[in-house]
Amino acid sequence: MIKLMLPDGSERMFEGVKTGKELLAGLEPELKKEVICLQVDGELADLGAQLPAGATVGLVRQADPAALEVLRHSTSHIMAQAVKRLFPEAKLAIGPAIENGFYYDFDLPRPLTPEDLTAIEAEMKKIVKEDYPFTREMVKKEEALARLKAAGEIYKEELVAELEDEAVSFYQQGEFVDLCRGPHLPSTRYAKAFKLTSIAGAYWRGDSSRPMLQRIYGTAFFSREELENYFKLLEEAKKRDHRKLGRELDLFSIDEQIGAGLILWHPKGGRVRRVIEDFWREEHVKNGYELVYTPHLGRSVLWETSGHLGFYQENMYGGMEVEGQEYRIKPMNCPFHIAIYQSRSRSYRELPFRWAELGTVYRYERSGVLHGLLRVRGFTQDDAHIFCRPDQMPEEIDRVLAFCLKMLKAFGFNEFKLYLATRPEKSVGAEERWAAATEALRAAIEKTGLPYEVDEGGGAFYGPKIDLKIKDALGREWQCSTIQFDFNEPERFDLTYKGPDGQDHQPYMIHRALLGSLERFFGILVENYEGAFPLWLAPVQAIVLPVLPENLEYADEIYAWLRAHGIRAEVDSRNEKIGYRIREAQMQKIPYMLVVGSKEAETGQVAVRARREGDLGTWSREELLARLQEEIAAKR
Repeated sequence: MIKLMLPDGSERMFEGVKTGKELLAGLEPELKKEVICLQVDGELADLGAQLPAGATVGLVRQADPAALEVLRHSTSHIMAQAVKRLFPEAKLAIGPAIENGFYYDFDLPRPLTPEDLTAIEAEMKKIVKEDYPFTREMVKKEEALARLKAAGEIYKEELVAELEDEAVSFYQQGEFVDLCRGPHLPSTRYAKAFKLTSIAGAYWRGDSSRPMLQRIYGTAFFSREELENYFKLLEEAKKRDHRKLGRELDLFSIDEQIGAGLILWHPKGGRVRRVIEDFWREEHVKNGYELVYTPHLGRSVLWETSGHLGFYQENMYGGMEVEGQEYRIKPMNCPFHIAIYQSRSRSYRELPFRWAELGTVYRYERSGVLHGLLRVRGFTQDDAHIFCRPDQMPEEIDRVLAFCLKMLKAFGFNEFKLYLATRPEKSVGAEERWAAATEALRAAIEKTGLPYEVDEGGGAFYGPKIDLKIKDALGREWQCSTIQFDFNEPERFDLTYKGPDGQDHQPYMIHRALLGSLERFFGILVENYEGAFPLWLAPVQAIVLPVLPENLEYADEIYAWLRAHGIRAEVDSRNEKIGYRIREAQMQKIPYMLVVGSKEAETGQVAVRARREGDLGTWSREELLARLQEEIAAKR
């Protein structure tokens, strides 16, 4: 018997069915035409796949998340077929689906041009119309090697030679055959909405000593509308790119003399960072945290004890010798917080400890992955560690997750997705502690009522965790908060507290990053708000614009008054027309523009323009201050 799980949650049992196609034959036409592949006992499979006895089968429809990967991988094969038609001497490398599309690497007789992409796309459209079915063939390894050798496919031959499998699978559509695990679409006609986007160089297998191949990138969706919306989103993302806005708004820079991945915060960016940090500190103190400060480097023996030299050394900077001792720059703050814990004996009556730090750390990242503020080599992590007793642990998890959500909401984020990662096969720590920790994480998530997914076996080897992702104004997901148990370091450092029985007990240790890296979080904020920060975060909250030079004295008076009341203000006294300076202030995304002329100087008022609403008329100073303070307090 075969059990079929239907999209509405119901089940059907089938007897004597051997393939996916036979299974689909018994379904309603409307449902059947949406199905592109199957999930057989949790694994994706083609519609033509053989179904083992007793299998549980799910339908993968075009609207399902898994379908997009199948579509994109199949479209990469269609692209490879088109390339082989246009360049018969081309040699194939690999062509996977990736997060936002697909790529395929080729060894070609000449460099590709943008015109070649147009020609390849045109040939792909022909292949789609020709409606070739994707068919799978299993071939013994020796025969596969012989076929690939005869075809001159040296890259595929190398891949097969390294496999331990006795047989490998090939897929064919029309005259094109490719080594592939699959699964694929039923036929080429399903790939109707695609676009090739760029050409890049890529070393074979990422090794600079191997041949340089040409990589063609593309993307695909099931409908033309989705494809068009994707490119609209890309255009919007370009406008919001934090690197572009960082230059235009004078927020930060990266200087080659200093080094890639190391950020220079300019005064305006520094103002925003200070506001974020001040708010962070105030909220942590309110929520029962103590602030700690630790050095930027430590002796190598510390990192040996923590295990970082064993499993993280390639990402660490060091070592430097000082008076015969080797030191390394810290990639993490946790061993230092542990050292504070170990500075004296601890009693069960003192727990929990909640220690937070804006600690700057340094990690080696390859230059190819560095990306503005989002991927750097030096960053400040909003780190915290909680040490607690087993009976306190569930409440601490509830508390820290609620705190994460509260903080992120204060920055304007209201859409969240949570991920619970559980114990992997290789792990450390007692099973009962893993079970208790995982249950506490699950219970805390469920209390929020927010959607979440379970990543079975996806936890770190040292403990389960919650990853919290936010959605920005473009609907993109960003991971910020992490709540992570650690059963490794308490063991390595022999952390204990005296229990009521007078015996030593091991505390639970919980790592917690809330905003993550300040650099990365700032980059997310820039893109989310397109540089138009809400008033409480804006680097310049109000700019005073004197109409004429003779109004400058009153403008300075207003400026000084605003500063005295805690408003971040500036004066633009340039010898330019007032309309020009208003437009400039608008381009700099300043929330309030205060125009002062002779009339305003006489009455002691200001003409107010808001970034969003335009001209608001003439206000008294008190009315203006009340509005600014109300908006700042509301974090709008």
